[in-house]
Amino acid sequence: MKRLVKRAILAVLLLGLLAIAWLWHVNYNDGVDVSGGAETVASAEVQAALIERGAYLARAGNCMACHTARGGEPWAGSRPFSTPFGTLYSSNLTPDLDTGLGEWSAAAFWRALHHGRSRDGRLLFPAFPYTHTTQIVRADSDALYAYLQSLPPVKAEVAAHQLRWPYGTQAGLAVWRALYFEPGVYQPNPQQDGQWNRGAYLVRGLAHCSACHAPRDSLAGANWDDLSGGLMPGQGWYAPSLLSRREAGVADWSVQDIVRLLGTGYARDASTSGPMAEVVSLSTQYLSAEDLTAMSVYLKTLPQVDASTARPARTSRQSGNIMAGQRLYENHCASCHGSEGQGVPGAYPPLAGNRTVTLSHAENLLQTVLFGGFGASTAGHPRPFGMPPFVLELNDTELAAVLTYIRNSWGNQAGEVSSLDVHNKRATGLLTP
Repeated sequence: MKRLVKRAILAVLLLGLLAIAWLWHVNYNDGVDVSGGAETVASAEVQAALIERGAYLARAGNCMACHTARGGEPWAGSRPFSTPFGTLYSSNLTPDLDTGLGEWSAAAFWRALHHGRSRDGRLLFPAFPYTHTTQIVRADSDALYAYLQSLPPVKAEVAAHQLRWPYGTQAGLAVWRALYFEPGVYQPNPQQDGQWNRGAYLVRGLAHCSACHAPRDSLAGANWDDLSGGLMPGQGWYAPSLLSRREAGVADWSVQDIVRLLGTGYARDASTSGPMAEVVSLSTQYLSAEDLTAMSVYLKTLPQVDASTARPARTSRQSGNIMAGQRLYENHCASCHGSEGQGVPGAYPPLAGNRTVTLSHAENLLQTVLFGGFGASTAGHPRPFGMPPFVLELNDTELAAVLTYIRNSWGNQAGEVSSLDVHNKRATGLLTP
């Protein structure tokens, strides 16, 4: 018996050692030399073109938005990100020698984007979307690096992450990466043309669209090619499915309309809001017509959910929630959105037939009605009309009633929102202005 126990213990130890060796191999054996050997010195003209290209790519990736704290210096980091596992702070990307990227080489930067490892070899947290930037080609990585190195250095220490154990440990990150991350530069699809492949490269890689639009599991992992929609961890917003005509699918839109939406934030009586309005304002409006067209061509080809799928049950028009909601709508909403939910073109979006209104997830409506907000501010729409906040005017019961009315009027058909739903959303702290 003792011999069997010893053998069992040895077998467990051996399996443990093999598991550790495997985790080390998949996480640390990337083979990138970051020793900082001699790098080619480009001419002033070539370097200027590289920096200009990097600035464009940084816009396409919306990098500054995450690496700039509210009221802080651009690119100096320290923007907090609330997650289900704690709070993370973005890093300083200016070329400061002590607190930024001043000591980084182009190879170290490439390893961070492609393999998710820092200059000192540490595994990076996937709030930095290396799950997507791994698809960026080395030439684009070098251009981004050149641009960041051209920024004015800012000495700015970043606060330590505040994560629950074991999520903040290197061992925990190694396991997560083994489950959800596989490095690999984008490989063009030979069955598609160059325009489609350019769009796929941007959507899947640099623009990292599925970082928001992929459904996450309990460990915040996902299939990074999935764009079927999901709740954004710790942010209280729902990123709608790009594979559903009832959510945000654009397969039946024209390329021109998709380009217009990405470039201005407004098209076909649709408008962007919340995090997507920020993406348009800070990123996609600055992309070239060629790149916007390529992204639109790719998005149009995404496989769509069957439009004949059963719709949610309509809430009875005799419901007390509906009747109370109608009175609230007439008092607070009709002056802008119209008595029939028709809206005002170019100013207030229609609510009748609005896909955001009838989403199965009501988080986005709750966010907007509670805290208000503005659409994208772009060259095409420099002064967007705003939505006032009602957080101090409507209680949980009133908010539930007016949302239920909007979701079941003028041809809309969606589930009822209860006051308990609203209370629970507020209580969890997931709804943040």
